[in-house]
Amino acid sequence: MLNWAKQFSILLFLDSNNYRQKYSCYECLLAVKPVGTWDGEDDALLKLSQLHEEHKDWVFGHICYDYKNQLESKLTSSHKERIGFPLTNFFIPQTVCHINAAQTTLTIESFEDPGLIYKAIKEAAAEELALIPSLQFTSVTSKQQYLDSIRRLRTHIADGDCYEINYCNEGYCQGVAVQPLQVFNALNALSPAPFAACYRLDDKYLMCASPERYLRKEGSKLLSQPIKGTARRDTDPVKDAEIKEHLRNDIKERAENVMIVDLVRNDLAHCSETGSIAVEELFGIYSFPQVHQMISTVTGMLRQGVPFTDALRYSFPMGSMTGAPKHKVMQLIDKYEQSRRELYSGTVGYITPAGDFDFNVVIRSLFYNETTQYLSYQTGGAITYDSDPEKEWDEMRLKAWALERIFS
Repeated sequence: MLNWAKQFSILLFLDSNNYRQKYSCYECLLAVKPVGTWDGEDDALLKLSQLHEEHKDWVFGHICYDYKNQLESKLTSSHKERIGFPLTNFFIPQTVCHINAAQTTLTIESFEDPGLIYKAIKEAAAEELALIPSLQFTSVTSKQQYLDSIRRLRTHIADGDCYEINYCNEGYCQGVAVQPLQVFNALNALSPAPFAACYRLDDKYLMCASPERYLRKEGSKLLSQPIKGTARRDTDPVKDAEIKEHLRNDIKERAENVMIVDLVRNDLAHCSETGSIAVEELFGIYSFPQVHQMISTVTGMLRQGVPFTDALRYSFPMGSMTGAPKHKVMQLIDKYEQSRRELYSGTVGYITPAGDFDFNVVIRSLFYNETTQYLSYQTGGAITYDSDPEKEWDEMRLKAWALERIFS
């Protein structure tokens, strides 16, 4: 499907990578060739709901982290754009291909002949790929700067400005030529994740191995699954089990997780029926190829009579990538981080003709601008008063290594 889709200047491929989760609907989805598109800044979510109401069709697209400035008038983003994704972009695709979660059925929905598309997909030739180049990434923030910033953030927490903040660092390469589909395939092979994505918007690319769901809607039910708590994997099964159990019982990690769960509960309450908010799972431990993660599940029932995009409006950006209280920590993020987040810690996903949707958290990702040949990633972690700066640096570098090693 991807070999066929690479001919199009706009495509979004979402891959579950065989993770059979309770709320999985599709093994993968592919959307290509917009027949209708909209990107904008002001009232983007309201216009998105109006677009969907008018067409009752599939919609795919993204929201950048910096869309926060449209939701909160006093927020700003002071750093320079490097990749150039617009704040939002949504499109109605000419063709949608999806494989169900059980992997028994391929469905092709298209304004063109699905039979001809199926034939073209089957006959699509793989690219003749060169070796992925060996690259050295430059860190925007040095280790000493990173440690000093964490110490200053702990002072903000001690002063009562906030009680948890997500702090990130960028790694980048300039003037490099890579083949984005090849890079995505390599990333997806090394770090298969349930919310992986390969996204092209003209000359801008996202190659994503995200383990985290931001927000899902099915009928009236809303579901968010924030991740807070990370531990490395070990090749020794006994040691790996010990690391996993340590994560399960780690007081700091549990404190981080429950703070974000409370934040998500509050966010969803703004658009949910009174009394419908519930925590289905608290401190669940899930294992991925590189790391163990602590994941909780929060649900609510969308209030009758409100646009479905209100669920996005009141919960974006996701609390796991900000901290709490949201408004203050987003100001601190812009002050202490040295790069603009753009699509990092934003979201990509889809809306069905029925108005259901599923969106991921854009983390564990590479970003590439083909025109400027700028390649980058961002990684970080949640800072609390109990954070050890050295350990936070190590966690950030563990996440960065999972991306950099593709080019080693």
